[in-house]
This record gives sequence, structure tokens and C-alpha cells, in this order.
Amino acid sequence: MPTPSAMPPCIIDIEASGFGAGSYPIEVGTVLTDGSAYCSLICPQPDWRHWEHSAEGVHGITRETLREHGKPAAAVAQALNDRLRGHTVYTDAWYHDYQWLARLFDAADAQPAFKLEDLRGLLDEAAQARWHSTREQVMQELQLNRHRASNDAKVLQHTLVAVLTKAPSSPGSG
Repeated sequence: MPTPSAMPPCIIDIEASGFGAGSYPIEVGTVLTDGSAYCSLICPQPDWRHWEHSAEGVHGITRETLREHGKPAAAVAQALNDRLRGHTVYTDAWYHDYQWLARLFDAADAQPAFKLEDLRGLLDEAAQARWHSTREQVMQELQLNRHRASNDAKVLQHTLVAVLTKAPSSPGSG
């Protein structure tokens, strides 16, 4: 687990067309150790057809928006590699994000130049217990109104730093 004085880890978040077989990444956002962010919509490949309206209801991104403003998979994969090369990048949804990154990089005919890890591996039991309440507090403090990948990555990074630096309450206090 990083020490409180260490730089916060790189975080990635991915919005997708839905869950399950056939789903694909539609937006990726990262926050680096210095707090700088990257976010891009991804133009669906011709064979990426799965779409869940319930997912659209959560992220608010339409297929039309992706066609108009999404970048090609190869450009997004290259941008991720340029920014994340050699880093371990953490996610709160490793299983899904791993699959969606694989789908993105397969479409780009490329390999990730970074390692993806589950951020839960950075949390001890006490930090896990503080996670949800701390995340709610961070979301209120940051006041990020749109559910987008880079905003979610920023919330995750700030929450991680807060739970790792906050001392657990001792018995009988508070």
C-alpha cells in the first residue's frame, strides 16, 4: 500500500455500451499521478453493435455522439500508451475494464504499454470500510456533475488518497 506521502497512482475509468458479451468501450478517462487528466470518446467499430439503453441512461452518451465525436480505436489506444507507458494503472472495475481495454487494443491491433490492476489491492480492511462514505464526501467536494470517465477517474483517485491518509477511528472515539 502506498504511503500517504507517495504520489497518488494513475487511475483509469471506462464507460461502455453495456455489460456482458458484445459490450464495448465508448469512453476512456485517466488521471495521472500529477492530477492531469485525459478523456476521449471512442468511435465504435463496425462490428461493435451491442447497445443497452440502460447504460446510456447512466453515462448519457448516445451512439450519435460517438459517431460524431468519437476517435478511432487506434488513436485512443495510442494516446493511452503515450500517457500511461510503463505505469501500473488502477481501476475499481478490473474485470470489466480489462475486457473493454482488450477490445479497444484488439481493434487498434496494438498492445497496452501499461499494467492494469484492481485498486482494491491497495486497500486494507479499514480503508475498504471507509471507501463508500469517503467517496460520497469526495463527490460532494468535487461537484462533478457529469457521469463521465475522466470525472469518475478523478473521484476514484481522490477517494483512494483520502482513505489511505485518513486514520481509522479508534475504539471509543467519535
